[in-house]
Amino acid sequence: MTDDSKQPLKQLEKELNYTFSDKPLLEQALTHRSYAAEHGPDVPDYEVLEFLGDAVLELVISKLLYDRFGTQFKEGELTRMRASLVNESTLSSLAKKMKLGDYLRLGHGEEKSGGHEKPSILADAFEALIGAIYLDGGIEQAFKFVEDVFGELLDMVENGGLDKDYKSTLQEVTQAKFHAVPSYKTVEVVGPAHDRHFTVSLQLEGKELAIGKGHSKKEAEQDAARKALGSLKDKNI
Repeated sequence: MTDDSKQPLKQLEKELNYTFSDKPLLEQALTHRSYAAEHGPDVPDYEVLEFLGDAVLELVISKLLYDRFGTQFKEGELTRMRASLVNESTLSSLAKKMKLGDYLRLGHGEEKSGGHEKPSILADAFEALIGAIYLDGGIEQAFKFVEDVFGELLDMVENGGLDKDYKSTLQEVTQAKFHAVPSYKTVEVVGPAHDRHFTVSLQLEGKELAIGKGHSKKEAEQDAARKALGSLKDKNI
């Protein structure tokens, strides 16, 4: 990369709260195989770093869950918690928050097809980034990065879990208390085909209980159900 193209990476390092000693490692973590294929065998892509980062991420998340919940839950529950944290949807969302897609190096075809926003590519690059941090700074730096980035999500796991089916839970509650089931209506869909944003209205007996948002209709409905459950709990209903 030229000196001019390296400048944005300084901004990314600020977002990461980590400065690389080995800058080529960071560049590799941002390089998709389509870019490497177009620029010759001397340009490494992020796939090997992704392989390493996947293992490091699983280890760190396992340790964080063990520290928090090791005396409360058995192995099966901890495994489900980890799966709710380490998956394409969660990792791509975290990557979007740090605008990782803006820094990816993609081949022309992948770039034209919206590769900078594809969840699979973002999730893979996120894992590659963790692998690069591990190689550059060791396990302590990788642990710190993962703990900082996943902090809020770990709190959500503590309060009920990311993988919880809020729609089913809400339906059980409303049937028991009101003898009625909630309905969901999509009220807005915005964004290009590769990056849709859905807004859903959740209603019960004609009254709106909550508004949910997400990158899919299902995600938006789950968000609305989660908010409705919280509202009912706050009102002691």
